[in-house]
Order: sequence, then structure tokens, then C-alpha cells
Amino acid sequence: MTPDDQTRVLAETRAWVDRAVIGLNLCPFAKAPQVKGLVRYVVSTATDPAALLADLITELERLAEAKPDKLETTLLIHPLVLTDFADYNDFTAVAEDTVAELDLEGVLQVASFHPQYQFDGTEVDDVTNATNRSPYPTLHLIREDSIDKAVEAFPEAEQIYEVNMATMERLGSAGWAALQQQCRDDAGPSNAPETPA
Repeated sequence: MTPDDQTRVLAETRAWVDRAVIGLNLCPFAKAPQVKGLVRYVVSTATDPAALLADLITELERLAEAKPDKLETTLLIHPLVLTDFADYNDFTAVAEDTVAELDLEGVLQVASFHPQYQFDGTEVDDVTNATNRSPYPTLHLIREDSIDKAVEAFPEAEQIYEVNMATMERLGSAGWAALQQQCRDDAGPSNAPETPA
């Protein structure tokens, strides 16, 4: 992966956060850290799960050691590995085990985003899956304290999922495809890295 590839992956992911996560209000808590520059975007060049796990450990430790007013959350983007959603989904269990092994349970958690994300009980083409569909496979490292504070500020947090489903149904498949294209356009001319099948 060239530096230009990495730059494009970062730009497209930032555009997705701005246009989808914040723009569609899929996460009411995302805007503040993004505006304050407290979101760390990291592109992993890992091409196998072991190398990705090493990057994950590095980023978990970095986030745990950082002060929240300097670094709130991390997006670990890995476009060259776990491009198949089933493989990625299996890896999320490894990520959770790693949080425990680092003695960070109750401190950090890992949320999952993937271009092929599919909730249990949905069809592949169900537009509601798009709430968790990022441009590239991404592990989102989150502080538990941040979640607690957000829930205090947004007492109906359990309703976010239902609101997001309704938002996606209103947007529809064509609207989602247009939004994805906008994110690619925001990232500039396409020299996107080839992702393995």
C-alpha cells in the first residue's frame, strides 16, 4: 500500500464519519470528538490477522494511556485484511479477548464496522445493514467512560438503533449508494488499494 493509498483510505473514512455517522446522526455522540480533533485515524498495512492483532494491541495501549482530552477514540482501518465479513466477524471475538488479556475490560471496548456488515436475521441487501457499513474494514476503539457520559447526556440511548434503522429505510439503497459515492468523491481521484477477494 503506497502513501497515496493510505491518504485516500483516511480521507474516505473521514468523509464517511462526516457524511454518514455524523451527517445522518447515526451516532449522536460522534460529532463532538470529531470537531475537537480527538479521533485518531490509523491505517493498518497488515495483510494477515496476526499483524492486524499487533496493530490492535498497539492502538489499545495508546488509547488507554492517553488523556481523554487529547485522544477520545480510535478508528483502526485495515483495508488489506479481513475483507470478508465472516472472517472479520470471527476476528471481533479475538479483539474482545485481547481487551480482556490487556486488563482493559471496563476501560475500552471495540465496535465493528465493515463494507459487508450484516446484522443477524437480515438479508445481505437490507439497507439497515448500512448503519455499520464503513468504506473499509474498521475496528473502532472506544472508552467505556465516553459511552457512560454519552448515555447520561442522551437518556434514550437504547432507541438509537431503532432510529438508525428508520433513517436507513428512508434513505433507501439508492440514497446510500449516492452517499458512498460522495465519500469517494470527497477523498479525491480514485487510486484505491486493491482489496483481496
